[in-house]
Amino acid sequence: MLIKNPSDIPSSEITSKSSYMNRRRFMTGAAVTGAALAAGFYLRRNTHNPETVEASAKLSGIVKSQFSTTEKPNSFKDITTYNNYYEFSTDKYEPNGLSANFRTRPWTVSLEGLVAKPKKLDIDAIMKLAPLEERIYRHRCVEGWSMVIPWVGFPLSALIKQAQPLGKAKFVAFETITAPDQMPNQKHAVLPWPYVEGLRMDEAMHPLAILAVGLYDEALPNVDGAPLRLVVPWKYGFKGIKAIVKVKFTEEMPPTTWNIMAANEYGFYSNVNPTVDHPRWSQAKERRLPGLFKNHETLMFNGYSDQVASLYSGMDLRKNY
Repeated sequence: MLIKNPSDIPSSEITSKSSYMNRRRFMTGAAVTGAALAAGFYLRRNTHNPETVEASAKLSGIVKSQFSTTEKPNSFKDITTYNNYYEFSTDKYEPNGLSANFRTRPWTVSLEGLVAKPKKLDIDAIMKLAPLEERIYRHRCVEGWSMVIPWVGFPLSALIKQAQPLGKAKFVAFETITAPDQMPNQKHAVLPWPYVEGLRMDEAMHPLAILAVGLYDEALPNVDGAPLRLVVPWKYGFKGIKAIVKVKFTEEMPPTTWNIMAANEYGFYSNVNPTVDHPRWSQAKERRLPGLFKNHETLMFNGYSDQVASLYSGMDLRKNY
């Protein structure tokens, strides 16, 4: 059984966009801790089981990727029952059930901004832009926990090329769907909605950056960002924006949700860096789920230094965190 670590419970007391967001407020008092553990146990026992929900949504034509790690992946259950998905809940376990009926069809993604060919693409057309690959990637959350996840997806560059960005486009901005009728927390000012993220153009074009459409050879579960999410394995997990509906090309660095909330804690780049601590906790080690303790050494760029370090040559990575 996966036990919730009290340090992994995000604050639910945000009341406005300008509120200070403490992602990891430590719970005090045995009664409060016990109640949280009991609630987590209840949710794991009584919410939708994605292993049966998604069983029929098999993907075909998947090829193995040379970029995959040889580390053992987490189980499907681990990956689909322990999630940060604040549009549904600030709890780790609730999104599994709350997202079960989220509608991923019909779905279109808008390509706009500084491009030669602005367009809208249907998700089924997007899934045919490039061969689907299994990419087994390390996933490191800024909160100090990690997994190994066998995504199914394709290079982000394949989608970018569809729009033919202009030379002055230096950044790529992403936006999540706004659907408060389906995403209960979008009815409240938990975060400034919609969730937004961004990458520098060279980061977005890097072969490790992918758009995920599946998991374990099946269509991507709702709780993991269906039908389309960003995966950038050398960055902290919150960069992996879910349920994408807009991709915009800009000359200026775009705003990003967690940077808006607390710029001193969540920088634009958000590269995994064990030598740069979060203001309230060390990043030197991580808790590899389903483990309970931070006894796994965090690697620079999450272990992808050989592939991506050159992107940041000459940059002060303490300033550009």
